[in-house]
Amino acid sequence: MPILTTLQHWDHGFKSPFKSEIYFVNTTRFTDLKWGTKNPIVTRDPEFGPVRLRAFGTYTVKVVDPGKFLTEIVGTDGEFTMDEISYQVRNIIVQSFSRIIASSNIPVLDMAANTVELGKLVAGELSLVLNAYGLETPEFYIENISLPEAVEAALDKRTSMGIVGDLGKYMQFNAAEAMGAKDGAMAGAMGAGMGAAMGMQMGNMQMGPWGSMPAAAPAAAQSAQTPPPPPPVEKVWHIAAGTDTKGPFSRATMGQKAGQGELTRETLVWTPGQDGWKKAGDVTELATLFTILPPPPPPPAE
Repeated sequence: MPILTTLQHWDHGFKSPFKSEIYFVNTTRFTDLKWGTKNPIVTRDPEFGPVRLRAFGTYTVKVVDPGKFLTEIVGTDGEFTMDEISYQVRNIIVQSFSRIIASSNIPVLDMAANTVELGKLVAGELSLVLNAYGLETPEFYIENISLPEAVEAALDKRTSMGIVGDLGKYMQFNAAEAMGAKDGAMAGAMGAGMGAAMGMQMGNMQMGPWGSMPAAAPAAAQSAQTPPPPPPVEKVWHIAAGTDTKGPFSRATMGQKAGQGELTRETLVWTPGQDGWKKAGDVTELATLFTILPPPPPPPAE
């Protein structure tokens, strides 16, 4: 037959004008294909109002009509892979998912419980588009639907408030716990104080031939608080000026007089409680005044 066919087409230069090609199409499932939204999908939530959503997942694709697939997509390409069409399939998925999410009216808080139903809706609409290319999507999965980070943080705060419940009762509970901790600390301090008092009382007890006898100090005198000591009385000084005396002067005034030269080490001074007149240089309280005197003033400028 090959020889006769070649001879039959002698008028075409022994080459047949009719040629045929054989294409092998893989009809198994292409699994673990990824999809995801590039930009957030703006939808209106019945509880939170307008929100932005992102989603991603996986899907599978299968060739169900090889003839239509070769006609619509492959054409005359000698080799055609799934990677060449996966990008177009992802665009179709995102478009269908965005439209279905926007029209589903499912609250954001309930989407996690409805991912299976949403996946079936997206897969159904996706199959209608892919059937024109001889393809179908046997499996479609939505792995996650997420909100922006700021919205998720606000949602976490709202969840915390829901766990707390009545804010007034929660504040009262915290206040009661704080008071309990404070009362416990005060009770511990009081217990320590009572223990110390009992120890002191036991120390003041003495054993006699007839048992325990209290010390000589009465209880009332022991419990009485000792008043603070009175403030010290500031000394005042008198200065002997010939047959007359001057004063009284405070120590600060005596220091000023020492600086002005009116008080020297040889000046006689007296203060209440002192045994007679003494030289200022021999009095301990005044002797230091002469050791910190400033130097003499400079001469006047000409």
